[in-house]
Amino acid sequence: MSKYRLLREAVLAEDFGSAELLEPTAATDVEILRVHDPDYLERVKAGQLSRRDELRIGFPWSPQLVERSRRSAGGTLGACRAALAGGVAVNLAGGTHHAFYDHGAGFCVLNDAAIAARAMQAEARAERILIVDCDVHQGDGTAAIFEHDPSVFTLSVHGRRNFPFQKQHSDLDIALEDGTGDDDYLAALAAGLDRALPAATAQLVIYLAGADPYREDRLGRLALSARGLERRDRLVLGRCRDLRLPVAVVMAGGYAPVVEHIVAIHLATVRVTALHARSS
Repeated sequence: MSKYRLLREAVLAEDFGSAELLEPTAATDVEILRVHDPDYLERVKAGQLSRRDELRIGFPWSPQLVERSRRSAGGTLGACRAALAGGVAVNLAGGTHHAFYDHGAGFCVLNDAAIAARAMQAEARAERILIVDCDVHQGDGTAAIFEHDPSVFTLSVHGRRNFPFQKQHSDLDIALEDGTGDDDYLAALAAGLDRALPAATAQLVIYLAGADPYREDRLGRLALSARGLERRDRLVLGRCRDLRLPVAVVMAGGYAPVVEHIVAIHLATVRVTALHARSS
């Protein structure tokens, strides 16, 4: 998708002070296999996905798809390590929350947040993790992967009537009606954070800052303004700052007809994160 290239160019064009833009390494098989089925990973690597697999994912297989998926997960791994070292970091991609243990779905091949969470635990960097998912679609793959694991708390704020139509069970699901706007969304998110933050007792937050709750998004069905999405980012990051919680931010979805609108929303998230870093 062109939004990733355009977002990178937009970030490079701005002055973010001492922030450093790095190219992510690819997630390794060891890191991926803490989350995904070995047979599924082998089929992904070898280009042996079935037609049904490809239809469920929404992309045809290609070597580039595999590399992009590994690098996207690697970016979230890097953001988590950097956040734990310095307080906050951003992956300019990521948020592939529809990938399950043994299959991909909804434009997602590998579940980057789950891979990163398991890596932080394996590396003894964080034992308990909170995933705050503000993509407009429920993080069903993430919810299913961690459903019986109390060490990773999953909070999903999403459209009730939107994809996926068969929802999974997050630790806390906040399902919003079509047309929900800024104030009602922010009130629901604030209430969700009031519950999730003390329940999770986390040492790291992974925040999926989807651009798709935007009112002009083709797949969103909610009605947030660009300003409302910026207020959302400030709310999440501010609550984490108050608790001195490290935060790794990933971009997640965005499907507005005008790609520049998506890029502007993601860039605003990066700006808010940079301000958060300077004030921490």
